[in-house]
Amino acid sequence: MNKTKVLTGITTTGTPHLGNYVGAIKPAIEQSWRDDIASYYFLADYHALIKGRDPKRIHQSTLEIAATWLALGLDIDRVTFYRQSDIPEIAELNWIIGCMTAKGLMNRAHAYKAAVQANDEAGEQDPDKGITMGLFCYPVLMAADILMFNAHKVPVGRDQVQHIEMARDIAGRMNHHYKTQFVLPEAVIGENTAVLNGLDGRKMSKSYENTIPLFVPEKKLLKLIRKIKTNSLEPGEPKDPETCTLFQIYSAFADADSIAAKRQQYADGVGWGELKNELFEFLNGYLQQPRERYNTLLEDPAFIEQTLLKGAAKARAEAAPLLAAVRHAVGLRPLA
Repeated sequence: MNKTKVLTGITTTGTPHLGNYVGAIKPAIEQSWRDDIASYYFLADYHALIKGRDPKRIHQSTLEIAATWLALGLDIDRVTFYRQSDIPEIAELNWIIGCMTAKGLMNRAHAYKAAVQANDEAGEQDPDKGITMGLFCYPVLMAADILMFNAHKVPVGRDQVQHIEMARDIAGRMNHHYKTQFVLPEAVIGENTAVLNGLDGRKMSKSYENTIPLFVPEKKLLKLIRKIKTNSLEPGEPKDPETCTLFQIYSAFADADSIAAKRQQYADGVGWGELKNELFEFLNGYLQQPRERYNTLLEDPAFIEQTLLKGAAKARAEAAPLLAAVRHAVGLRPLA
């Protein structure tokens, strides 16, 4: 069976939260069990260096993210699970394809244009003030990640679609000029992907500092849930579940019957305090076993390291021959 290759990168800049689980981790792990898909998941620690300047945080985030995926049931024998920086072929491919990438293409990248605009609005004389080559060339490295394994599909948010289009452009240039055989990747936008709100009602994001970490201890979980913003309606007054963060989070984890029962509670005027306590009890029970596995894994970083190195060996077994073919195609080959 010719499997569809699906590649997902996870930037190692933070602690996984409920929104990450619902929007990306859970659907990715479920997809990994499909026999018609070859799944590639990597910890994008090179990408993390673009904005992350705290070595300890990047190191700790790598540990926490790897432990999270393993604790939630990722079967490493079914997928290719690796750390980006363990695959030197990616860095070399990044340089090779960068030499075929037009600067004008990078000038049009959304992240770069936004940084230039911010400098302009701040009255800076230098439009490129504070902009690193990492930020400017980010789409090339992302293309190398994708083309290294000839991924067919790449799940991304709408803000990343442009980068997939750039990867297609770069692959097309390489195929035309050097007769390489890169697959032209397709962006997969999760139209039905759940997006959770955070403590303040905005999208749950570490940028807003409004997240609920996935495996936070019980007492901290209860404290955070009680901080979730609600309106001033009193107990006994009917409440609208569609505008409530508590209901939204509950619905992302519960089954249809439980959601219907919860909706009736809102109609009956249940109090906010009761709803918050019930959400805590439900989430705490849901996360208890994976939280225990997560904490056990954190105490054994050597096991996680060996798991990642095993994944790297599997990834490199595929990457090395592809890079060898690309090197030969561009003229980097033995003289005799």
